[in-house]
Amino acid sequence: MMVTMVFLGFWQLDRLHERREANDAFVARAQEPIADVRELGPEADYRSFDSAKVFEFRNATATGEYLSDQEVIVRSRTYDTSPGSWVLTPLLLDDGTVVIVNRGWIPNSGQLNEVPEEKRAPIGPVRVDGLVRMTEQRSSIGPKDPDKGVLTSLARADVGRIAQQLDAEVLPFYLQLLEQDPPITDNDPIALDPPTVDEGPHLSYSIQWFTFTTLTAIVYVLILRKKRNDLEKEADLAALELDQDG
Repeated sequence: MMVTMVFLGFWQLDRLHERREANDAFVARAQEPIADVRELGPEADYRSFDSAKVFEFRNATATGEYLSDQEVIVRSRTYDTSPGSWVLTPLLLDDGTVVIVNRGWIPNSGQLNEVPEEKRAPIGPVRVDGLVRMTEQRSSIGPKDPDKGVLTSLARADVGRIAQQLDAEVLPFYLQLLEQDPPITDNDPIALDPPTVDEGPHLSYSIQWFTFTTLTAIVYVLILRKKRNDLEKEADLAALELDQDG
């Protein structure tokens, strides 16, 4: 138990370190000037998902037309604890490339397998401003989307999987929509809030695990002392009975 709790304590400290690094990156990149999604920096490699890491949380803009007939939902996404889905929409740029836009959240208790008609993207030219976000990829566990076929519902915001369904070059990240022209309406998906800059509960959780470890050690020592005292009492009682018998 103690080894497990110490491991969990250090794991939470690692999560805290990761959260602080992400916060620093978010603050630093949010201060950089807004840029076109195709001109984020000279080090950009628009063929590599890993290259997008250095641009995550950058403010970026894109102008084009939504491919509303190619939209997909991402299942099991909550908003203020309510069940729902994200709406991911390909945006066709003027040079023929595509950037995926996360237009926001819609309520979905499991009845929707595609974007409903009333939540479809607007037709015509549109300008979007948003945050560059990394594609989501499946870890060793979790639901898996089919490798083939045209999907309208995904388990995660997997840009690579969406790209399989599009006859165009797709940028290796997605934009989390913040503002749009024409403006976002009440009928559109609810735009997601930018990430919060806080350290989360990781420090308090690590303190809790280390505290539990300390208390466990103390209780264990007390149990051993009680056991030793009980054995000594039993030995003394046995010796006394032998003296009486003698």
